[in-house]
Formats: sequence, C-alpha cells, structure tokens
Amino acid sequence: MHIRQERNTDFEQIKLLIKAAFKQDVFSDQQEHHLVANLRKSDAYIPQLTLVAEVADQVVGHILLSRIIIRDGEQEYPVLALAPVSVHPNFQRQGIGQRLIETAHDQARVLGYQAIILVGHADYYPRFGYRPIADFGIRLPFPAPPENCMALELVPGALSEVQGEVIYSDPFGL
Repeated sequence: MHIRQERNTDFEQIKLLIKAAFKQDVFSDQQEHHLVANLRKSDAYIPQLTLVAEVADQVVGHILLSRIIIRDGEQEYPVLALAPVSVHPNFQRQGIGQRLIETAHDQARVLGYQAIILVGHADYYPRFGYRPIADFGIRLPFPAPPENCMALELVPGALSEVQGEVIYSDPFGL
C-alpha cells in the first residue's frame, strides 16, 4: 500500500470509492462524494491534507482534512475537520483507514495545525486519541449524539484554552 496526495486524475476513482464505502452506512446521507467535490472548490481545501491509499495502482482509500474554525464570541481558532475518510469495502479491516488517518495527522502537524474535529463512529476514532468535544467546551452547530462528536489535539494542550462553536466551511451546508 502506498499513501500519497490526491491528483486531479484520481477524482472519478475517488468519487466511486466514496460512494461504495458509504453505500451500506446507515448513518450516511450518501452525499459524501458531493462534499468532497465541493470542498475541493473552496478556500477550506488543503491539497496536502487530501490523501489516497493505493494498492496495485488502484485507489482503495481516501481522507480529506479541511479548514474550519471554532468561534467564541470575537475569538476564532483555526482547526481542521476530518470528513470523510473512506476505504473501499473490499479493502476494509486491513489497516488502510488507520494508515490514512495517522498519515493525515502527521502531515497536519507538519503544516502547523493543532487540532481536528470530527463526527464519526464512537467506537473507532478514540483509538487515535479523539475525545468528546464536550471535554473541551466545544459545540457543534447541529444536534448529534455526543459520543460521535470528537476532537483531537495534534499538539498537547492545543484546545485547553479553546471553547465555543464549530463553524464549518460553506460546502458542509450548515
């Protein structure tokens, strides 16, 4: 398996991958591929944080981290959103998602980002150090089960003085 930054020539393969990855997910609205396409056209897009996993020249995994902020009154704190991470069903449970997440975390640190917010499976993301956003005094702009709303400090203590509401970029449609 090889992990690299996505290329324009990957876009169609990535779209099909994302659709396949979320097809059976009961929590999905089946629109994740549209979110990715719209994020690519926005100021929130960070090419270095949009990665693919390849096996035998086939894109089998994808992850996208994009810019968001946490707003507390007049204060704004730049952070990242992890959404989505996708692995083709034929390649799941082989560590590809884990490698994508860990590689994206490392790259985000190199680029100077300090924290990531996500809404995801409560039994998966804590293994990477994600904790409930409520632990940090952070809120989402929509209702969601608290156990699925998580944050990760890429830099220890990065969120210790941060609280407020997550403001997603326009492509999220919130």
